[in-house]
Amino acid sequence: MTSKELQQYLLREFPQENARCEWKEMKNLKNTFAGDEKNDVISYVSAMANIEGGHLVIGVQDKTLAIVGTDLSKFNLNAQSAVWKLIEHCTNLSSEGLSIDEYTTEDTHKTVWIIHIPKHLPRRPVYAHKKAWQRVEDSLVEMTQERLAVILEEPVFEAKDWSAEIVPNATIADLDELAVAKARIMFKKVHSSNIPSEEIDAWTLEDFLSNSGIMIGGKLTRAAIILLGKPVSVFKLRPAVVEVTWTLRDEFKNVVDYEHFTAPFILTVDKILSKIHNLTMRELPGGTLFPETMKQYDDYTIREALHNAIAHQDYTLQQRINFVENPGWIYYANGGSFIPGTLQKALETRGPQRHFRNECLCRAMVNFNMIDTVSRGIKKMFNEQRRRHFPMPDYEIDVLNKEVGVTIYGNTINEKYTQLLKENKTLTLEDCILLDSVQKGRRISDENVIDLLNRGLLEGTVSEYSISLDIAKRTKQLPHYTRTRGLDKAKLQQMILQYLQNAGSAGTKRDAIFDYLKDVLPKTKTPEQQERMVGNILVEMKEGGAIILKGRMWYVKS
Repeated sequence: MTSKELQQYLLREFPQENARCEWKEMKNLKNTFAGDEKNDVISYVSAMANIEGGHLVIGVQDKTLAIVGTDLSKFNLNAQSAVWKLIEHCTNLSSEGLSIDEYTTEDTHKTVWIIHIPKHLPRRPVYAHKKAWQRVEDSLVEMTQERLAVILEEPVFEAKDWSAEIVPNATIADLDELAVAKARIMFKKVHSSNIPSEEIDAWTLEDFLSNSGIMIGGKLTRAAIILLGKPVSVFKLRPAVVEVTWTLRDEFKNVVDYEHFTAPFILTVDKILSKIHNLTMRELPGGTLFPETMKQYDDYTIREALHNAIAHQDYTLQQRINFVENPGWIYYANGGSFIPGTLQKALETRGPQRHFRNECLCRAMVNFNMIDTVSRGIKKMFNEQRRRHFPMPDYEIDVLNKEVGVTIYGNTINEKYTQLLKENKTLTLEDCILLDSVQKGRRISDENVIDLLNRGLLEGTVSEYSISLDIAKRTKQLPHYTRTRGLDKAKLQQMILQYLQNAGSAGTKRDAIFDYLKDVLPKTKTPEQQERMVGNILVEMKEGGAIILKGRMWYVKS
């Protein structure tokens, strides 16, 4: 759309500012996304969520909706990652219904964001800057006690549980006998401390299914079919898709094998996991010469991740669960939003999950010893990877497309990080996760960088950092350290002089010098930063009289 067309569209869809619509210029989102309270995006999101939800239009002129655009060039965010940031900065903000539409005009190349904000969840006001906000006429104010009381006293209506719905035409004949037998064994194991085994054995099949929570009023639920149903019985759940697809890929990402699996999941999970090429590895722990033998993947971790995908899949999206095996890592993806909101919340929680997407299915999987409900599964996966000195799991939470992906690593990415885990026993799980992000080339917050710098775990500056030299020395990873940090300026100057001497009277352009040096420049810098670095060195050498510039060509000064 052109600027005029976009303005007309906005005037038609968002014609006036009110409690559910706000227009804001916010030309520089880097300073106004999560900046000063009451004047930034997250404050407005909090205020609108605390009424009925609504729409925040960013990059337009107040009153006229003229397109002024918002500067995203230095913000390092797109619409998807911005949704993640909103969930991270706005406590209690629901991911359901939260989205961002991005429009860039064809003629002026100006970008406008429309943030669609859901209403707060029952009895859960939305906070930004640790305060709940509300709109009073044209101003944002901290929420009044009266409004807060209204939210906190709201009636809570239970959300509909898809997995607990009765399957009208399903009967006992739709259940797999082996699956039911295994379910009884697992049920007795879970409840051995409070229900005698003989009592469970005396239950009729209907009694057992009812006590497991998957038969209600003598009728089978969808959860019963998913966990215990015969493969043909899943057709009674249409249009829902009850399927896990295992795919094997080679080092070139070519698919070399695949297979589809369906109900009963209490049995087929073992069949799926048996497809994994879980190699035996020999690893040298720190401080010993005797190798330790272990499997490439920890059994608990790969099983927990798959069970979580089955338990928390949004079956109404009509998508299959994907399970992809690659050389060195395995990947899971299921449809649906991430219930805890962010991975940090999932790791920090100290009690059971408050609600589940598929309550009936989750409770049954607990009864059958497939998952737990005290929110320790994800944290235990991270601790298992740490114990094995492997990279931390990666969670990809796609709020816009409603998908959660998990990568489990079965090999090391960076030996320096691995050695650090072996040698430093004082690191917390949070330390390991942050350092793991650094090793994977990802940015961490300035606050965390400063903390790690002060503790000697990183060196450099807030904008440019890497594992510290001291640690690199102790972990015997100086070659990798040098490649990451790059050669020092004096060595780069020597290389430039040698290159220009070889070029002789023909000289050479700056681009050619950059191409010559780029493999030994710091890997912590972006290509743009690397180019500026080379340019600064050339200017410094020119001012020092070592080289000269004629037109666009550089020469050694004769």
